[in-house]
Amino acid sequence: MFGGITFMINDRMCAGIIKESLMARIGPGLHQALLQKKGCHEMDFTARPMAGFVVISPDGIDRDRGLDYWIGLAFNYKQIAKPAKKRSPKKKK
Repeated sequence: MFGGITFMINDRMCAGIIKESLMARIGPGLHQALLQKKGCHEMDFTARPMAGFVVISPDGIDRDRGLDYWIGLAFNYKQIAKPAKKRSPKKKK
């Protein structure tokens, strides 16, 4: 979807890798506060920032402990997020 690999939970993006950076879906409630952390910036692939998604550059991840922190945030958000709605297939005309 965005040129990387993504990991899904309940049919929704949770975390992924874009080149050398980590993408995490952390939810809109933590979005602004986490942008203050080193290496963290908004996910912006369409000229519009995506609320609730952040991209963390390698300098914002302090080895395994830092990776655990960001993946934990993404996983915890997915535990409380509403599951994706099942879309009905489009009917052919």
